[in-house]
Amino acid sequence: MKVLVVFYSMYGHVYKMAEAIAEGAKEVQGADVVLRRVPETLPQEVLQKMGAVEPQKAFAHVPVCTVAELGEADAILFGTPTRYGNMCGQMRQFLDATGQLWVKGALVGKVGSVFASSNTQHGGQESTILSFHNTLLHQGMIIVGLPYAFQGQMRMDEITGGSPYGASTIAGSKGERMPSENELAAARFQGKHAASIAAKLAG
Repeated sequence: MKVLVVFYSMYGHVYKMAEAIAEGAKEVQGADVVLRRVPETLPQEVLQKMGAVEPQKAFAHVPVCTVAELGEADAILFGTPTRYGNMCGQMRQFLDATGQLWVKGALVGKVGSVFASSNTQHGGQESTILSFHNTLLHQGMIIVGLPYAFQGQMRMDEITGGSPYGASTIAGSKGERMPSENELAAARFQGKHAASIAAKLAG
């Protein structure tokens, strides 16, 4: 059973979450977990001005995902930063290239799950994940979120990402905050949960 974790990360926050998602998925027996990043669409000089080049070196070793790989997976967990309450343009462009998979029904019945990050606590984490689900539904995927069985999303003692829609992290207005242990625990839970359901569906 193949579990694909596909992400876009500009400053490393989503990458840290993706690693935790993969850790959780690997706990499921028989899960072959693969980490992939979507192609970058911004020129290097723009990334340089945004201060993203150095952070991106941390995950430059992760191979770029191909559309064909999506069709080979039993479960796909997508990670994206928030852009005005939606997925980032890089992820959108990648998904817009999946028309041939849609025509063939290649993703129908596969598990799809989403995790995200935003700069602020109410910066669109939930709307990003929910609007992402539209694409997964059009592809016929079975959506898996983050159930309240993960009790960490009910915490009141600290500011934390995470909702029934999926794990998320708050990066801070300047990107200064990396995922907390609670947010990483949510990602690990979601990865294991989605992989477990995929294993049951795979029979």
